[in-house]
Amino acid sequence: MRAVLAAPPPTLLVIAKAPLPGRVKTRLCPPCTPQQAAELARAALADTLRTLDTVPAGRRMLVLDGPTEAVADLLPPGWQVLPQCGGGLDERLVAAFGHAPPGAPALLVGMDTPQLRAETLAQPLSAAARSGADAWFGPAADGGFWALGLARPSQALARQLLLGVPMSTERTGAALLARLAEAELTVRQLPELTDVDTAADAAAVSALDPHGAFAASWRSVSRTAEVA
Repeated sequence: MRAVLAAPPPTLLVIAKAPLPGRVKTRLCPPCTPQQAAELARAALADTLRTLDTVPAGRRMLVLDGPTEAVADLLPPGWQVLPQCGGGLDERLVAAFGHAPPGAPALLVGMDTPQLRAETLAQPLSAAARSGADAWFGPAADGGFWALGLARPSQALARQLLLGVPMSTERTGAALLARLAEAELTVRQLPELTDVDTAADAAAVSALDPHGAFAASWRSVSRTAEVA
């Protein structure tokens, strides 16, 4: 009798910037100061890592722009930190998928959706649910995307899908969906989430997870005169 091989657990990738003043969440300034924006980014990354640490996975990787020392105290045990390559965001996303080991699906998310819940990913990435899926797409409310998953990840496929896609526009998500369709991939949609780009986004997102680190940071920041 032939043995039935278990489906390999997914690789989880987080692409992020080190939460240092002047390098992250600059669209929050004003009303936030660069220091406050960095504190919010740090809290968003902490929530994201904490959530993904509870999603079943084979490997967990933080692909970081900036010094590892800036996030060392945020990393749960078992996370691997890898440096981002240079170039535009499309090139950095392509390179991030190049870190995913072959033979298992990989899902990449950013640090801008601290309201993300573990069940949002755990169910669709489970072995039973992912049968027949080639990719997963998480749309963002601003027209971008917060997640991209590939059932058979490779840097070549990521390049085909991402290289040249205009990033940070209201058409980014639609452009990526068009690439996925051109590649004839069966795409499973994930729920739409709001990226934190503006103070209004931060207020709305913090209300969705009032007990998280991001919500606590936003409450602290929003009490200041500059934000109020």
